Amino acid sequence: QVQLVESGGGLVQPGESLKLSCAASGLIFRNYAMGWYRQAPGKERELVARITSGGSPNYADSASGRSKISRDNAKATLSLQMNNLNADDTAVYYCKAWRGNFEFWGQGTQVTVAS
Repeated sequence: QVQLVESGGGLVQPGESLKLSCAASGLIFRNYAMGWYRQAPGKERELVARITSGGSPNYADSASGRSKISRDNAKATLSLQMNNLNADDTAVYYCKAWRGNFEFWGQGTQVTVAS
């Protein structure tokens, strides 16, 4: 029913940029807060950035200043522009939607930053 499908991951070199996308369906997208989380091998899943239903963003310290989260309610999509990537950004990136007691996750997209 509810689907969050991430895309845009891949292999990039340090210092390069990448844009991730999350296509949402099966929900009233504009009513949900959205977020990007990531999980590196052997580590806990952590917040990268979130954005409220009203479009107000919030960033983790690791992403602040070099990342931008945005949403397009008309297209029901969530994006994450990541610049100046480094090896620590290597992780599976997950899209999350939540509203009240509802919480949904995408399947994730792999981002690998390596030379």
